[in-house]
Amino acid sequence: MISSLNTTVTRARQQDFTISDQLAVNALRFMSIDMIEAAKSGHPGSPIGMAPMAYVLWEKFLNFNPQDDKWLNRDRFVLSGGHCSALLYSLLHFNGFEVSLADIKNFRQLGSKTPGHPEYQLTPGVDASTGPLGQGFGMAVGMAMAERHLAVQYNRPGYPLVDHYTYSIVGDGDLMEGVAEEAINLAGKNRLGHLIVLYDSNDVTLDGPLSLSTNESAAARFKAAHWDYQLVEDGTDLNAIAQAIRNAQQTSRPSLIEVKTIIGYNTPDEGTNKVHGCPLGKQNVAITRENYGWPYEPFEYPTAVYQQFAQYIEDKARNYQEWQEMFAEYQKEYPTAAQQLTRQGMDTANLCSHHQVGEEVSTRVANAETMQDLAATNPQLWGGSADLFSSNKTALKDDQIFRPANYGGRNIYFGVREFAMAAAVNGINLHGGSVAYCSTFMVFSDYLKSAIRLAALQHLPSVFIFTHDSLAVGEDGPTHEPVEQLAMLRTIPNVQVFRPADANEVVAAWRVIGQTDDRPSVIVASRQNLPVLAETINAAVQRGAYVAADAAGTPDGILMASGSELSLALAAKKSLAENYQVDVRVVSVPSMELFNEQPAAYREEVLPNAVRTRLAVEMASPQPWGQYVGLDGATIGVDDFGMSGNGAAISAKYGFTVENVVDQFMTILRKG
Repeated sequence: MISSLNTTVTRARQQDFTISDQLAVNALRFMSIDMIEAAKSGHPGSPIGMAPMAYVLWEKFLNFNPQDDKWLNRDRFVLSGGHCSALLYSLLHFNGFEVSLADIKNFRQLGSKTPGHPEYQLTPGVDASTGPLGQGFGMAVGMAMAERHLAVQYNRPGYPLVDHYTYSIVGDGDLMEGVAEEAINLAGKNRLGHLIVLYDSNDVTLDGPLSLSTNESAAARFKAAHWDYQLVEDGTDLNAIAQAIRNAQQTSRPSLIEVKTIIGYNTPDEGTNKVHGCPLGKQNVAITRENYGWPYEPFEYPTAVYQQFAQYIEDKARNYQEWQEMFAEYQKEYPTAAQQLTRQGMDTANLCSHHQVGEEVSTRVANAETMQDLAATNPQLWGGSADLFSSNKTALKDDQIFRPANYGGRNIYFGVREFAMAAAVNGINLHGGSVAYCSTFMVFSDYLKSAIRLAALQHLPSVFIFTHDSLAVGEDGPTHEPVEQLAMLRTIPNVQVFRPADANEVVAAWRVIGQTDDRPSVIVASRQNLPVLAETINAAVQRGAYVAADAAGTPDGILMASGSELSLALAAKKSLAENYQVDVRVVSVPSMELFNEQPAAYREEVLPNAVRTRLAVEMASPQPWGQYVGLDGATIGVDDFGMSGNGAAISAKYGFTVENVVDQFMTILRKG
């Protein structure tokens, strides 16, 4: 094993590269320049400086097949600094992916396959959507975790089915984001030896020299987190870069290779922020062509360049074919494991509530019980908590801890690293073969909101579990009482949010989640006990909202609620009937997103337009309910940060009582 914790790689002993390779590197540079100039928008400096390291990595080391860009055992590549997308698209084009020269010319245009930042599932060969700096790093860590985990689960003697590397290129901006620090420690703690990160160390940020904003030592930082560290002093030295990657492949630790580059190398403004975020301009492009001795017109690249890339593609094709043959034999020898590895979604047939009507149980406990049932029949389910297993109740009780001694463990101790936790879960789900979840308190969803957004953008089935969902947290006070978070989560496109009312709705929510493969899911659960309701048995949670208790005839009005407030609404219905002879319908709304996707006829059936007297009850910001209560209705919600004290007392002070619900409803009814 090579220990390169303090290694400076100046030149490899093995001279692997020729003048043809240098021509190919320059083709990457000029394709990036050409597309940015044509678009009059983009970031040319880093692609120009990074081209040598990207070329060495992709052609000499990265294992992929352009004809099957979702091949399970391909090496993963994450361009964490997604603003450098021009370089990635150039690599994809020259390596035979479905990124044509026409696509290259259409860079950053409406409807293009080559958008401003890489987008997963839009552009073939893109393994992750990147752009929000640091998150690519976090997702790469998750991919590396998935690779180690699946290798233990599915590899058999003679069948190294899952055995690949995860590579990422990061820049100064990535490493300045807090999520990167969290991810660095997560990777170091778990000794992710198949994770290799190349650091484009050019000492320039968008606003000027790096020294304006930081003076830390990357070497000291990564070594402190138990990473392997190497320095390549000349970012144009292909052989030195190659040797550093070879060294990194031999260590059992995650590896950082700091590659000193010059941003905008060989351009008139090289080494400055002038080449960071703007096209070079016609005059500077002409000078750059002279500096490189590049005689070709824009979007003209010599046949020799395509031939150079093609020879590497042929070598990779052999690796792919050998793996496919191995997998075919594996399927015969281990059919159950093969089917499990490649299946979509989860088996939810065994799910049922553990509680009878009238019992009281918190939805976080009901969620924990449901997760144990899921884990028993779905080995692909795994995940963890931000140092809150004891509170979130999300540990898989019959399983072990994910750690270097046992990568097959399904319980991940993320530590108090909410953002990296969520980014890593996205990376695990991007990798494939898993259904990964994470958990923390609801109020701390703020820390990881950006990762939820990126999960939604990538259509990932990541599962985010948030407990302690309301003012009923009580004694912990306003810092821990979520108010605006539900509204925030509901505004993120392509996210389905569930706030179950009881154990029955928890089970129903997981049935939906188990069959969801195109978007993230959020479960919001209570700390306090809630009654198990007869009205929620076999409820249509998959439709987002349903009639929990109806009026005998045409309703005098409608009460709506989610989560812990459904039982309150049902009690108010009873009181209205007994004290005012008012007969109302109660509608449970566990998922606004799913309800809004239902056909208009179903939505009218549940919330008929003719019934204008409506009151919504939810212990959170009232903002989302306006779409349902209309101009004539109202919402009992929370519009400040809460208080510290007994949870039940706080809830009552904010009006979450049967008496107040009844009074508020009657006020609306009388106005009507």
